[in-house]
Amino acid sequence: MSVTAAQGFEAAGVAVGLKSTGANDVAVVVNRGPKKVGAAVFTSNRAKANPIIWSQQAISDGIVEAVVLNSGGANCFTGSFGFQTTHQTAEKAGELLGVGAGDVIVCSTGLIGTGDEVFRAKVLDGVAKGIAELSAAGGEAASLAIMTTDSRPKTAAITRDGWTVGGMAKGAGMLAPGLATMLVVVTTDADLTAAEADTALRAATRVSFDRLDSDGCMSTNDQVTLLASGASGIRPEGDAFAQALADVCRDLAEQLQGDAEGASHDIAIEVVGAASEDDAVVVGRSVARNNLFKAAIFGNDPNWGRVLAAIGTTDAAFDPYDVDVSFNGVRVCTAGGPDRPREEVDLTPRRTHILIDLRVGDAAATILTNDLTHDYVHENSAYSS
Repeated sequence: MSVTAAQGFEAAGVAVGLKSTGANDVAVVVNRGPKKVGAAVFTSNRAKANPIIWSQQAISDGIVEAVVLNSGGANCFTGSFGFQTTHQTAEKAGELLGVGAGDVIVCSTGLIGTGDEVFRAKVLDGVAKGIAELSAAGGEAASLAIMTTDSRPKTAAITRDGWTVGGMAKGAGMLAPGLATMLVVVTTDADLTAAEADTALRAATRVSFDRLDSDGCMSTNDQVTLLASGASGIRPEGDAFAQALADVCRDLAEQLQGDAEGASHDIAIEVVGAASEDDAVVVGRSVARNNLFKAAIFGNDPNWGRVLAAIGTTDAAFDPYDVDVSFNGVRVCTAGGPDRPREEVDLTPRRTHILIDLRVGDAAATILTNDLTHDYVHENSAYSS
């Protein structure tokens, strides 16, 4: 159940003092091959951290030998010095692994503006220590090293027909699409081309991480990387790999949702009866980002009026007076008017399901979000970001 579940990968997680707690804070994941295929998707935020700028260049040839990740500092808005730090990180890893720096992906997470000389020295030290400790059993240590405000590591793995997909993720705050605020590394020993890896990763991200919208805040450092070693010697049939990758990504996305900062409800907003999938996503996201709705869920109030008010701000095709809304299986609104009494709805369970039927088509989509709580406000007022 880790980033080293697939054959051909080694990882490590080490502590070099980036975190004041003394916990692991630098991770290294290495593809031992025989193939070194890589693909990645990045935040769509125009404000991009130095590791994102570097990695977007490095991934262009579809080859990735290793990924170096650090927590305890975002290395974002740290100027040319920060980009040089990222470059030196890749060069250090390349030198120790005997590969080109241009085939090393770099990821950072933590406080924006952090990335001075002390930060650089510690990251480079972590690269050396991490590479010295690489092993096929190092996935768990690596997953711990990338945590920031996470309360627990996130890992997942699936084995199908002789090949495996495994991965790790971090993220607990600033969870919004394009991507959610997270670092993710997924590995597979399936035999893939770079084009196949890229296509599958983009398809998987579209239905998983890009549909996680916990607090509507998009980060500067988000990155999802897929590495393929081909070590199983098996080429998956048809859409089998794409489905397995999507399943792993959805698993990780749900783990991110379940660890969102301060949340007391994990909310799945399922939109059905839409004219198109895009419409279903837009409608679901309008509710996920509505603070009045999220506050109502925190108060265990099935306030369907806030749902209709939220979806009415979209340009999706539907008649507001022909929409059904259900909370945890109880239809409280039908055709834009009251249905069952609110008292029949139990919103005390953490897992909460909202069903919105637009009644105009056959398309559907589900957006994952969380409620808005006192703890979320407290954590993000106490944590500098």
